[in-house]
Amino acid sequence: MNIDFAKLQYQYQLYKTEIDEAIQSVLDKSNYIMGEEITQLETSLQEFTGAKHAITCSSGTDALLLAMMALDIQPEDEIITTPFTFIATSETIAFLKAKPVFVDIDERTYNIDPSKIEEKITHKTKAIIPVSLYGQPADMDVIQAIAGKHGLKVIIDGAQSFGSTYKGKTDSNLGDISTTSFFPAKPLGCFGDGGAVFTNDDTLAEKMKSLRVHGQSKRYHHQYIGMGGRMDTIQAAVLNVKIKYYEKDLALRQEVAKRYAKALEGKNMILPFVEKDVTSAWAQYSVRVQNRDEVQIKLKEHGIPTAVHYPMPVHLQECFEYLGYKKGDFPISEQVSNEIMSLPMNPYLTDEEIVYTVNSI
Repeated sequence: MNIDFAKLQYQYQLYKTEIDEAIQSVLDKSNYIMGEEITQLETSLQEFTGAKHAITCSSGTDALLLAMMALDIQPEDEIITTPFTFIATSETIAFLKAKPVFVDIDERTYNIDPSKIEEKITHKTKAIIPVSLYGQPADMDVIQAIAGKHGLKVIIDGAQSFGSTYKGKTDSNLGDISTTSFFPAKPLGCFGDGGAVFTNDDTLAEKMKSLRVHGQSKRYHHQYIGMGGRMDTIQAAVLNVKIKYYEKDLALRQEVAKRYAKALEGKNMILPFVEKDVTSAWAQYSVRVQNRDEVQIKLKEHGIPTAVHYPMPVHLQECFEYLGYKKGDFPISEQVSNEIMSLPMNPYLTDEEIVYTVNSI
């Protein structure tokens, strides 16, 4: 058996007729930039998330940039975040010449540990960026309370978690600004790069709409230094089809995660943990094993693909040497990075594939 990690082609075939028609409609109109499909998608995203404003953009990375630019993050400002995530979270902070300040993770959820945030706050701290890792929101009540106490802004990096919930609210409707990614392998993915920012603040929303089109207030009149951060109309057209089926896909992901958990219970590994009052979008199903490299090789021999999200914490990456962190500074992140392994996860995994994977492990 050869298992497909994400089954993107399978999903395309499911919705092929609708997707092809949606793409052809854009081609027929040749309205490739900011076409009507963009407005349609943003309306659907607002309805789905409950956020007052949903603003599409060119990627999840650019969504983070838009959020920080809207909050006027300046060089030498400090932003507290996690070292255990994809580099884009910290990379965008550094891109704006601000300073990423890391806090270790909770060993069960792998999200930022709120109990360690306050000790890292200085007079230069301007914001906190929790990451909803693997699809599960962080402990937002505690994080918001800390932010409120110190006058800080909160940006949610929800690149992996679109459709997850925290105490009944989607994580796109938390914080001052929430961001997400529609990279093809995300739970809701387009056919290229794409992202969105969400906010309930009218002023921030208008600023981000301007920033994504080079800071324009009207055509060729520029209020801000901005960026070319628009989503392509074709990507919006694809997402307009896929979002109609997203609730069903999320439910199927939950079922796959439950079947994995039941089948793997009692095995010699640490399974994913989801807090009560929280739902995960299950971007990944990640387990921890002691002999990861050996297990990955054996699984590959059995036709089972795996991935490591992530093999090296951000604070140990070469590009961040200038921050002065060293091995041992964030021991939980470092331990998890040596043990974590993602199994095939998508809404369409069959019982047979799950049983085969578990038996092979």
